[in-house]
Amino acid sequence: MPPSSVPRLTPSKKIQVANAIEIASNPASEHSFKTQAFEYLNQLRSDPSGWQVCLAIFTKTPRHSDIVRHVALEVVNSAAQAGIIDLPGLQYIKDGLMEYLRQAYGSEGSTSDGAAIQNKIAQTITYLFSALYSNGWESFFDDLLGLASTNPSANLRDNALGIIFYLRVVNSIHDEIGDVLVSRSRVEQEKANTLKDLIRQRDMQKIVGSWQDILTQWQDSNDQVVELSLKAVGSWVSWIDIGLVVNQTMLDLLFQQLSRAQKSDLRDGEEKLRDGAIDVFTEIVGKKMKPEDKIDMIIFLNLDGIVSQLSGSPPLNENRFTSKYDTDLAETVAKLVNIIVSDIVRVMDNDGVNIETKEKANTLLQSFLVHVLRFFSDDYDEICSTIIPCLVDLLSHVRKVAKSHPETKNQHAPMLLPILKAIIAKMRYDETSSWGDEDDQTEEAEFQELRKRLHVMQQIIAAANEELYMDALSEVVGTTFENLRQTGGQLDWRDLDLALQEMYLFGDLAVKSGGLYNKNKPNSPAAERLIEMMTRMAGSDIRCFTHPATQLQFMENCVRYSSFFEHNTHLIPSVLESFLQFAHHPMKRVRTRSWYLFHRLVKSVRFHIGDVAQTVIEAVRDLLAIHAELPSETEDGDDMSSADHEGSADAFFTSQLYLFEAVGSLCSSQAIPGDKQVLYAQSVMNPIFADMEQILAIAKTGDERSLLQIHHDIMALGTLARGFLDWVPGTMASNRPSTVEISDAFGQVAEATLVALESLKTYFNIRTAARFAFSRLIGIVGLRILPQLPRWIDGLLTETSSKDEMALFLRLLDQIVFGFKTEIYSILDTLLTPFLQRVFAGISDTTSGTDDEIQLAELKREYLSFLLALLSNDLGSVIVSQSNQSIFDTVISTIEHFIRDVDDYTTAKMAFTVLSRMAVVWGGSETAQNGVTASQGAIPGFNQFMFTRFSSLCWVLPSSSGFNPKDALARQVLGEAGGLQQTIYTKAGTEYADYLRSQELPGVGMGPELVEEYVNALSQFDAKGFRAFFLSFIQRFSS
Repeated sequence: MPPSSVPRLTPSKKIQVANAIEIASNPASEHSFKTQAFEYLNQLRSDPSGWQVCLAIFTKTPRHSDIVRHVALEVVNSAAQAGIIDLPGLQYIKDGLMEYLRQAYGSEGSTSDGAAIQNKIAQTITYLFSALYSNGWESFFDDLLGLASTNPSANLRDNALGIIFYLRVVNSIHDEIGDVLVSRSRVEQEKANTLKDLIRQRDMQKIVGSWQDILTQWQDSNDQVVELSLKAVGSWVSWIDIGLVVNQTMLDLLFQQLSRAQKSDLRDGEEKLRDGAIDVFTEIVGKKMKPEDKIDMIIFLNLDGIVSQLSGSPPLNENRFTSKYDTDLAETVAKLVNIIVSDIVRVMDNDGVNIETKEKANTLLQSFLVHVLRFFSDDYDEICSTIIPCLVDLLSHVRKVAKSHPETKNQHAPMLLPILKAIIAKMRYDETSSWGDEDDQTEEAEFQELRKRLHVMQQIIAAANEELYMDALSEVVGTTFENLRQTGGQLDWRDLDLALQEMYLFGDLAVKSGGLYNKNKPNSPAAERLIEMMTRMAGSDIRCFTHPATQLQFMENCVRYSSFFEHNTHLIPSVLESFLQFAHHPMKRVRTRSWYLFHRLVKSVRFHIGDVAQTVIEAVRDLLAIHAELPSETEDGDDMSSADHEGSADAFFTSQLYLFEAVGSLCSSQAIPGDKQVLYAQSVMNPIFADMEQILAIAKTGDERSLLQIHHDIMALGTLARGFLDWVPGTMASNRPSTVEISDAFGQVAEATLVALESLKTYFNIRTAARFAFSRLIGIVGLRILPQLPRWIDGLLTETSSKDEMALFLRLLDQIVFGFKTEIYSILDTLLTPFLQRVFAGISDTTSGTDDEIQLAELKREYLSFLLALLSNDLGSVIVSQSNQSIFDTVISTIEHFIRDVDDYTTAKMAFTVLSRMAVVWGGSETAQNGVTASQGAIPGFNQFMFTRFSSLCWVLPSSSGFNPKDALARQVLGEAGGLQQTIYTKAGTEYADYLRSQELPGVGMGPELVEEYVNALSQFDAKGFRAFFLSFIQRFSS
């Protein structure tokens, strides 16, 4: 009978619930019925009595369908987990389920549930164990073990159904309380620890004994029983007494399973038992214990011998290079080797371990190094990757020892060299690889990821023994290029790719101290080796580089070590010729990548090339033709792969732009007279101008392809300008052009761009391209661009322009201010008011969503940055000129608004900085007075304006309800506020001090003593000292 807390059920309710589950799980159910069924079941889950009807449904005879029983038991589990079932209710569930288990899995059971149902029941029993083992179900394990025997009095584990269920529960309990990978709260972990302690006290011997009995009885007759038993031993060993597992009885049983590895042919499922036994040894080794005990245990278990036997077994030795090779066994043994070696290294790395133990560990390490290299060198990357963690640990230990004891470096060389050679060998593409095959992109990505891990290991070896590393790499590269020379190019591309790849990675050592050369000599021994390698590579016949992988890596190396060509300029023509050949490569991946690399190489060696621009332009003219392609439907999707993106029309055009930049760089070479520079540039520009003129009318109709073509044309012209001149206003570069001819030529680019922009300014991508071109033309066109500013502003800042566009344009205006300073005054004076009105409209516009808020914050900061640029470049007077007086108050009001915003400290800090700069520029007096020196730019009456509008703002933010003076950003804002007060004082002196005493400070609630303390500090401290005082004062005043 159920306890009084459990209500009685009517048959109709059970039928109703079962029907609801059937409807909800049936794909053919009508949508409305299915929705009602889900709603009903959700209500059932929250019903305090819902679990009872579900328990009854689960245990009912005849049985419901598996899906009904599974869902019903899930409801019971949810209720048990949520804690809505009281103790009597849990006892009731326990009794009901145990009765069911005795009938279904006990001595009279004949038909077991499917694996899914068994696992679900085991989960429920586990929840009951967590709740009742310490409170009412002390016989838990005895009760479950009772299922394992047909005759409990005979003490035989002869009931397979009951044994399998018992082992499922045992493994489920480990998952619940012992699995370290499961995240638990502090309370949950404490409960788990308590339960583990109780098991150790009450039942551990019994449980381990049951495993031994079951394995002994069933080791040759039921694979599932053996597999579950091994899983239980392997999982529980991490938190039980090691002696319960590491004893002769248990070890003999494990060795019996390991012996299966010596068989060439295993029946289906038998390999799981073999691998499961190996996993038990892996878990045994992984158990936490004292270093001395761990080393002794590894020796006691003779793990070296076990691994040797497994490595020499037919599946791993005779079949290694055949289709019968057992990769699962190899990976399982590799895991064992990995954890053994990691633990050995951990002992050697422990300064608290005695010398005797370390000597034992070192002996073990020498023995296991053979196994490490065996599995690390395996043809299968999955197996190699399994052993990498212990190799990294070992190499890191050697590096640590070499760093602290340099004299031991040579002692480790015999161990490091075979490891390094094995790493280099693994860096090579295997014989089955098909580079560039679209069907093998995943495999290629995995191999490149493996290469990254291998490279890390090479770097560790280089740090431990640089000379050994340099010798090994030099031998590989030197031998490869010698073979290439002798065979006339008949060399496996994989070998050449390996040498080129290692050259590229060798740079991490060779250029780590700043470059290949120092005062025209190799910068280091490693740099000298790399220069030798580059000489061999550059001197090779490029026709020998027949494979796309080697061609790409050749170019990558040339670009990375471009300084080599600056010191070997005679090699540049042949290298450029090679790049131009690859620029027309039939494979798109190589072709487009070569465009980028060509651009990089040209920028690096442009001053050593000479007049080759015309030759290059003719060689790539066919590649400069722009053909805009609308993105296909697949390119619009968010689920495009990286490979798909690289092949997209947009990515292709982005790569094409690198050619335009490279051509621009070549045209501007100092070796070319100015008139020829213009001629070469115009030979590229003119076809684009003609194209724009031809399709502009069609683009005005909104034709998408024509609009995209105009966008591409403008981007190409802007990129040509960027290549021609990488100087932008505000930088310290000295190569600003001075010839009128060049300025005139690119003035045509500006005009063509403006014509297109004025006609198509409502289109976002046209504005984007025009803004890019404008940013690149500022430096090259120079002052001539200033009269065009009104047209640029009108085209780039339209009613549809986003806040982001406004912010980007403000940044461009900063460049103009930095570059031309007072030369821009008259134009700015005319433009400032209408321009800022557009900015104010953007700032005051309502935001919708996180992205919009981010753009607004950026616009605010760019606006303030623009004001600072004006104030810092002798253009502050334009803000208060006769033409712009009408917006001055709005300027100040926006700054005040920013300062009051407690949700944006970064902008508030900048706003205070702007006010301080205004005080510096416009504050003070034209004549010296009150101990303050005269200010040339002082505006009459501005001191009083600072007092009433600026100074009071320093108290607004700290007095806001949401302000936290302990926040790091808030403290920075306070520092700027204090800096503003200090600046005002330096400009107005005693006049400001009197104002603070008589009006401002009493107005914010300060008494006479605080007022005097504050004013005295203002007059006595320097800027840094007063900022610190202001911070502490605000905290005291606010408390």
